[in-house]
Amino acid sequence: MGYARPSTAESAAGRVHRIKFVLWVVLVMNITVALAKLVLGYLTNSVAIQADGFHSLFDGTSNVVGLLGMGMAGRPADLDHPYGHGKYETYASGIIGAMLLFAAYRIGSSAIERLTGKGEPPEVTTVSFAIMVGTLAVNIFVTLWEHYQGKKLASPILVADARHTSSDVLVTVGVIIGLVFVRMGYVKADAITALLVSVAIVYTAWQVFKEANVTLSDAARIPPSEICDVVTAVPGVLGCHTVRTRGSEAEVYVDLHVQVDPQSTVAEGHEVAEAAERAVVGHFDQVADVIAHLEPMDEYQAGKTALEHDAGLA
Repeated sequence: MGYARPSTAESAAGRVHRIKFVLWVVLVMNITVALAKLVLGYLTNSVAIQADGFHSLFDGTSNVVGLLGMGMAGRPADLDHPYGHGKYETYASGIIGAMLLFAAYRIGSSAIERLTGKGEPPEVTTVSFAIMVGTLAVNIFVTLWEHYQGKKLASPILVADARHTSSDVLVTVGVIIGLVFVRMGYVKADAITALLVSVAIVYTAWQVFKEANVTLSDAARIPPSEICDVVTAVPGVLGCHTVRTRGSEAEVYVDLHVQVDPQSTVAEGHEVAEAAERAVVGHFDQVADVIAHLEPMDEYQAGKTALEHDAGLA
């Protein structure tokens, strides 16, 4: 037995298309912001602003990685990949996490060089503040919008990329604070701020890796007890156990054992199990496919279910 959400392929294709659209919009905005910072940095001889500009380029790079990842994830299931290619999206989010670590290293090393007396302080002007505040506003908008779209589409790559862009927000805030203190005479203040920002970026990377690990390690996505509550509410279902879930946040696969009256015919039992599968798909929006194994509710099966209930697994 098995029940898949109707039009799963069509809805998945539409989701991939929407994610790609978001990534393209964010890519254009990130490149624009990066160019503005780089030009300003070179004109004002500001190493900090130049570094911020290069960091913004990493945002654009992550968008390109995301587009490539979604191109792979959008492929339909085939003989070699019966569950589809959705994990490529998670792989891409992992690459973004690696980029975050690299950005943290670059920022941290630059800050240490500045603290040891290397490099010239930036030329702080009103134009510098105006452009940096403007790019900060753009980055904040991109972060909030992309994160909202990521949650709406249950896309780990959009959420990861939004976190990447949020790191750029932190960097820009750090640069602006550094410029303020430089203008007040505290030349090393921007380097100290940059070190704190690099730590925040490492934490963001850890969050991205943590979410990717849930999918790649096939960790449970839905508590078994919640699925059993839905299944046992179906008329004819006497018990539920051995519930397993896996997949991404947006596409969860479920298999479970459904117990019915041992006196039922094969056709009757099959009908009950299929109703249970439809109930799970109908209740959990993220579930794409359910496979129920039919079992008679005899003394042996009742014992197995009782053991799982006692262990809190069902």
